[in-house]
Amino acid sequence: MRVLLVSANTVIEPYPVYPLGLDYVTAALAQDHHDVVRLDMNDLTDDGGITAVVNRFGPDVIGLSLRNIDNTDALRPVSFIPRYRRIMAMLRAACDAPVVLGGSGFTLFPEALMRILAADFGIVGEGERMRELLAALQNGQTPIGIPGIIERSGRGVAPVPLGATPLPAAGAGPTVADYYLKQGGMLNLQTKRGCPFRCIYCSYPHIEGRTLRGQPPEQLAQAALARQQAGARYLFVTDSAFNADSRHSLEVARAFKAAGLTIPWGAFFAPVRMPDGYFHTLAECGLEHVEFGTEALDNAVLRSYGKPFTVADVFAAHMQARDAGLHVAHYFLFAGPGEDAQTVRATLENIEMLEKTVLFLFCGMRIYPHTALYRQALAEGQLSPRRPILAPVFYRPAGISIAKAAELIETHARGRVHWVHAGGGQASGEILQRMYRKGYSGPLWEFLAR
Repeated sequence: MRVLLVSANTVIEPYPVYPLGLDYVTAALAQDHHDVVRLDMNDLTDDGGITAVVNRFGPDVIGLSLRNIDNTDALRPVSFIPRYRRIMAMLRAACDAPVVLGGSGFTLFPEALMRILAADFGIVGEGERMRELLAALQNGQTPIGIPGIIERSGRGVAPVPLGATPLPAAGAGPTVADYYLKQGGMLNLQTKRGCPFRCIYCSYPHIEGRTLRGQPPEQLAQAALARQQAGARYLFVTDSAFNADSRHSLEVARAFKAAGLTIPWGAFFAPVRMPDGYFHTLAECGLEHVEFGTEALDNAVLRSYGKPFTVADVFAAHMQARDAGLHVAHYFLFAGPGEDAQTVRATLENIEMLEKTVLFLFCGMRIYPHTALYRQALAEGQLSPRRPILAPVFYRPAGISIAKAAELIETHARGRVHWVHAGGGQASGEILQRMYRKGYSGPLWEFLAR
């Protein structure tokens, strides 16, 4: 079958993110010799290009990947649903091929998005299930009954996480990766799926499952090397937390080095104490950037957020990474359960003791279904089971308003370039784009470190 896979994401702040999920789906469909064309909305100068691609290719089936639902900004919320409606309208106007929705954003709100976008089918969870969906359609069978496949009415079977999945293609074909190679040269790689942590707000366990499922390190190294050979100048590991499995992450890093990977790479980490020498080994294998999901520096708030670490653990992990010569950033999320003015100030004061780092400060905790935060909001009467939360809804702590917490943060961060509030917004994105045009690569936040 002729299959058109469309990545709808066009968020490029602070930097564009390569649509790695399409690689996995493409690799799965290649096993059955489907003819696949990928369309990345970032590659188009205007939406009218959709019609030209559809007319030229003539797809039998279209897969539309929805990565994000909104910008998760409590103070300036923006929903992406209107844009998805426009994309769907253009696809429908160009051909009558059935449209299949998927992606992490879709997995969180499948019933609502099926109804709003009037798609034919949806894939909840891992997109490789499209292979089973297409096999059913080719054989004239109903796909209802395949785990994770739902139809427009919402009927379907709840998915279970897939087991070992085929590695994606290198993902650096000229029609797929050129945009990202020109915009900072960053491509992505996923070394494992699943998240064993129990952070109350996080949707990863629902999307990928709680059980960690790692890919063979040697195969990952070859995939990383293929990206380097295709022109990537930087590699970011997209795992929920690269160090969630310390043994596997060390094996992956060593495999990178043994395979001859020479481009730098970065990853997201939980700020927990690691075995002695852990970060030194990663640094010797090319790691340059450590991004810690710290969220707070007050022990009561960390417990309320369901974090598996303490303030002391954060400082220990920070020093382990810094002592290895790595660039370090921390992400903070204020105004969740248990937050008040005192805990905000405690976190801000403790942040002052983090040396040589960059801080990304966000205010307001988005409520997603299938999370402990959702259940807590229901129990507290902030939500009712019938209230839709596709339009962004944020938790309201009893001890402080989101606006007041943001005011305290802005006052404290004023004049400090390494304190980046709300991701830096459009201004930071424009600065990055200028630096990319000058030939810089990678996330580049290390230039702000103080």
